[in-house]
This record gives sequence, structure tokens and C-alpha cells, in this order.
Amino acid sequence: MIAFPNAKINLGLYVERKRDDGYHDISTVFYPIPLRDVVEVVRAGDTALRTYGNPVGCPPEKNLVMKAYRLLEKEYDLPPVEICLYKHIPDGAGLGGGSSDASAVLKILNGLFALGLDDKSLAERAAKIGADCPFFIYNRPVVARGIGDEFSMSDVDLSGMTAVVVKPDVYVSTADAYRGVEPHVPELDVSEAVKLPVVEWKCVLTNAFEKHIFELYPQLAELKAELYWSGAVYASMSGSGSAIYGIFDSDNMAESFVSRCQQHAVYKLRL
Repeated sequence: MIAFPNAKINLGLYVERKRDDGYHDISTVFYPIPLRDVVEVVRAGDTALRTYGNPVGCPPEKNLVMKAYRLLEKEYDLPPVEICLYKHIPDGAGLGGGSSDASAVLKILNGLFALGLDDKSLAERAAKIGADCPFFIYNRPVVARGIGDEFSMSDVDLSGMTAVVVKPDVYVSTADAYRGVEPHVPELDVSEAVKLPVVEWKCVLTNAFEKHIFELYPQLAELKAELYWSGAVYASMSGSGSAIYGIFDSDNMAESFVSRCQQHAVYKLRL
């Protein structure tokens, strides 16, 4: 069985407080975008993971797709499988590619071996793999709270607009991102901010990681400014970076930016 797991962007991201368990409570909107990997799972004599496309910088058993398989293998005594993963979504970008791949594998295994798990049951298992993973089980716009695993539906709709995602050659570790952030609760909750017209988001919707990450990597701030200069109605860093995205209401303006942005990996996506 084959699937095409997609990425996500964060519409606003606030780190509201540090928890007693060392994690942080956040608020954000996860929005799915049509930037996709490819994953195929087939029965095999021995379990193996084969990767193609963008380099994958971790051993197979540490890859989230293998963790997804091992989770269900242990619970349901699954037979061996071969997993083929073609990476197109850039790693270390704040786009959730690895989490999406893992959730896709859970869904494939559920169908391939007729496990009978509904989305709620799959999401509960996905949460054991990573905080972003449950979102990709549902894969629709949500307001995320807690550590990013408490969801409520959002009716935000960017259909007809164009997203441009830029991934520079910069790696931002999640640990470093949280280490430098200053927790605060926004005056306007993210769930209310996204109800405003997109052209107003620039004034009310921010990513709390940007302040100190942009100080460490000024080229990210320059990319965001360039997106606005090129006609984006909203631009932001996704997650803890390092991908920067812009939302355009003109596909021609988006294409003009892409044609000038040759030094970075760039993806133009019709939403």
C-alpha cells in the first residue's frame, strides 16, 4: 500500500508557559499543505526501511516510520514489512515531514493488516511517537494546545491562495529554539486571530521563536522580509524553523519570487 504524506505550516505559534514536566504549553494552528513525501509498505521476508530522495540523517531504527511500525508490531504481532520512503519534504524545517510519514505508516498498517483502528485510536498511538504525529492522522486545520497534541477544529481556509515555502541551508535545533524563547500568552488568542482576514494576520499573528532565532540567523529574517516585499499577504517561520513561508493571493507574484530565489530550496504550492 502506498500513501503521500503531506507537510504542515504553523499559523502563529505561541509558547505560553513552561510546565512542571519540563515541556511547554503552546498554542498554534496547524494547517496542512500539499508538499508531499511518498511512503509504500509491502509484506516482506525481513523488516527493512529503504530511503530515497533527500538524505535522511538518522539510522533506520531511529526513523519515525520504523518507530510507527515497531509500535504496532509489538501490539499486534505484525509480520515483517519493507518500507520504502521517498523524502521530498525537507528535514529540520518545522514542516512536520517525519511526523507525517510516521502517521501515514500507522494508517497503512491499519489498512494492510485490517487492524480496525479508528482515527482516535490511531491518534492515541501516534502521540507515543511524537507530539506532531496525531495531527497528521486527522490532517485538517486544527488549533493545537498543550504540547501540540490537544486539538480543536479550526475553519480557517486558505483555498485558492498560493504558499511559497523556502528552506535555507540552516538547521535550528528544537532544544535551542525552546531554550531562547520567552513564554507569554498572546493578547488575541490564535483561534481568534486566524478568523480575521489574512491581510490582517501580519499585525496579530506571530511565531514566538522568530525573535531569538532571527537574531541567531539573520538570513531567515531577510527571507521573511523578501517575501513581504514580493507581495506576500502573510509570512512567517514554520514551527521552530528553519523554513520560512509566504501566503500570496496572486499566483503571479508567488511565481516571480520563486524565479528570483535560486539559492535556496523553494516550493510553490497551490492551496
